[in-house]
Amino acid sequence: MPGSMTANWRWNFLITGSKMKTVRSIKQMQKLARQYAGQKMTIGLVPTMGFLHDGHLSLIRRARKLTDVVITSVFVNPTQFGPGEDFKAYPRDEKKDIRNIASAGGDIVFIPKAEDMYTDDFQTYVAVEEITKGLEGSSRPTHFRGVTTIVSKLFNIVRPDVAVFGMKDYQQAQVIRRMIRDLNYPIKLMLAPTVREKDGVAMSSRNSYFTPAQRPDAVCVYAALKTARTMITRDGVDDPAVLRREMKKVIGSICPSAQIDYIAYTDFDLLTPVKRITKNCICSLAVRVHGIRLIDNMKMR
Repeated sequence: MPGSMTANWRWNFLITGSKMKTVRSIKQMQKLARQYAGQKMTIGLVPTMGFLHDGHLSLIRRARKLTDVVITSVFVNPTQFGPGEDFKAYPRDEKKDIRNIASAGGDIVFIPKAEDMYTDDFQTYVAVEEITKGLEGSSRPTHFRGVTTIVSKLFNIVRPDVAVFGMKDYQQAQVIRRMIRDLNYPIKLMLAPTVREKDGVAMSSRNSYFTPAQRPDAVCVYAALKTARTMITRDGVDDPAVLRREMKKVIGSICPSAQIDYIAYTDFDLLTPVKRITKNCICSLAVRVHGIRLIDNMKMR
């Protein structure tokens, strides 16, 4: 029975020799994946870049309920960072990540080396076209090619039955969903809700960049989203331009130095711009707060 902790522990112990295992070799991970599949065990994959917070752990717990074996990858992927972005500064804490994954019910932590994932002569990339052009794609033109390439490689290595992604990176999840469909991966993608701090700020590894004095200003992103949804649901406003203007005011009132990359109202499935707010509409935005780039989104109805 998928998700059965007793059966899961028994098979995991027989195959790996321990309750949770850290794997760094691609070949070893592929071998274990084949063994699990040979035992007719379902595999869940949670891809991460590490420095895990409760949002990541909620994905692992969800995968735990859905599958027999939960594999969490920890890999800061260089190909999804553009020039001048924070690849080298991106926070890392491997030992803490391993402890947190174990506490959330993970079975394997896959931590490959960059030189193994991308050899010196690496030249093969996976690109999803139209759905990557807007939102994050317009601000970070090489980002999604890096995302789809690394996720495709993880799919090929781990061979999951289920992959779990978070709603906070909604465009990313839709891009992966399209890649799964177009490349005929036999994988079910599950989308988990955004996990938020007490003040509503979406949990993110980059939140650690804020100083204590700066951190309260991060709420401007969530406050803008809540304001827009209230205008839609209570006041009947359905014009994206009107909503964007009000959201900009809210952001500026909380953090006058904030820089808005985009505020977009799009179709929930296609991510194409909408002229009027409907039940199938999502608002996504990216804002630099004290130089730290935050993304968030909210279904508007």
